Amino acid sequence: MSDGPRKTRRRGRAEAKAAPVQREVNYRQLKNPFPPMEVFSADQIADMHDAALRTLEDLGIKTLLPQARAIFRQGGAKVDGEMVHIGRDMVEAALASAPKSILCRAGARDRDVLLELGSLVFQPGAGAPHATDLDRGRRPGSGRDFRELIQLTQHFDVFQMMPPLIEPQDVATQLRHYFTMEAQLTLSDKLPFIFSRGTPQVEESFEMLRDFRGLSDDAFMAEPQSYTIINTNSPRTLDIPMAQGLIDFARAGQVSIVTPFTLMGAMAPITVAGAITLSHAEALAAITLTQLVRPGAPVCYGTFTSNVDMKSGAPAFGTPSHFQASLAAGQLARFTGLPWRSAAGSASNLNDVQAANENQMGLWGCLMAGATVVIHSAGWLEGGLSVSYEKLITDVEVLNMVAELCAGARAGPEEIGFETALSEVAPSGHFFATSQTMARYNTEFYEPVVHDYANFGTWEERGAQDASTRATQVWKDILAADARPVLDADRVAGLQDYIGRRTEAGGAPPES
Repeated sequence: MSDGPRKTRRRGRAEAKAAPVQREVNYRQLKNPFPPMEVFSADQIADMHDAALRTLEDLGIKTLLPQARAIFRQGGAKVDGEMVHIGRDMVEAALASAPKSILCRAGARDRDVLLELGSLVFQPGAGAPHATDLDRGRRPGSGRDFRELIQLTQHFDVFQMMPPLIEPQDVATQLRHYFTMEAQLTLSDKLPFIFSRGTPQVEESFEMLRDFRGLSDDAFMAEPQSYTIINTNSPRTLDIPMAQGLIDFARAGQVSIVTPFTLMGAMAPITVAGAITLSHAEALAAITLTQLVRPGAPVCYGTFTSNVDMKSGAPAFGTPSHFQASLAAGQLARFTGLPWRSAAGSASNLNDVQAANENQMGLWGCLMAGATVVIHSAGWLEGGLSVSYEKLITDVEVLNMVAELCAGARAGPEEIGFETALSEVAPSGHFFATSQTMARYNTEFYEPVVHDYANFGTWEERGAQDASTRATQVWKDILAADARPVLDADRVAGLQDYIGRRTEAGGAPPES
């Protein structure tokens, strides 16, 4: 027994030196491996759904867009001024026609995203007015920041969808959709995001995406090629650009992710049950509008519910109430059968232990709730006022670990290793040199992006850097490599020509 491991060690080391095996991972199409957790009973969830329907019937939802009110009226709703009262039969018909599984086409087929219950899709933080990193500090979001954050998102396979990471405020609003679309299409081959900021900008964004992918109008509308986020104005208000976005995306067969943003004690009741009931009602109203426009239009249920700090009124994230609200939203999403979106995030002002704790608490709430899409899963600080380069990197570490768990643990004969491990080691021996270890030492375990497993002495010799400092070097190395997807030069030229012509013509005003 004592000779076996020594021979195996020599043979294994020679083979490893001759042909090192690289670890291969695929984080692109993930399935949630965790059984969903419930915070309320089935009867309580049914009561919350019934209360949401009663809210829509009796109290109604304020709808500011005349066109949306007309669509609701034609579908059978009672319209009284700006208030729309939606019958439960309309909601039930909408839930019946909304697809339960949505295959979204990315720029490359291996980047396609399947949205359905059980799938797991991550996005980094989105929609922030500021960017921040340790080198350049906190600053208003710029075009450079937008492009850099697109490249960082592209680099990590654990992000499957492109979000609007920050607002490029140095780009004029009537031209911003050209800039953001060009950046997404030339720096990434993942599923792109389009802002719902008025029909002119939405239609031009669709046109750029359609032509860049070489699609006909029919082919573009036949399968979702993009998505948007629709936020209701809680409580019970659907504003003009959001209602218009629901209509525009439904007509074009593109995905709307409906996301009421409700803060307990502020824009929603102070209780988890009350806040989620309001969020559910608002989501059902928006989903109903999409199905009235086009039955079968791709739409996702969504929620983003947390609480405020009652001492200051500031939003709080990653709290126990945030966790419970995610669980409740998951139960209601499963009640509808629709794919759904939830969110992590942090209210911390820098990438510190508070930020890590809040983001992980929120993330695990999403995972245990069975969320299909988890937005703000990396990089989000200040309750969404900034995206941090370093936090994006340190949060990716956790997301990668979750992705590893999605693969599950195998327990076949090779994994058990009776012949290649157990029988090779005598009592009180070690497994460093067994055949199984030598065959797998290069590939068995997750390789960290930024975590450092060195002992204190080695860590100190390397400069005693904390995780945020190491993360700075990680994102700098990614940007320096400047890796980009392979593109069709003619389509890039066509896109740039279109943007040049439309820019010269003055662009398209938002929210018109």
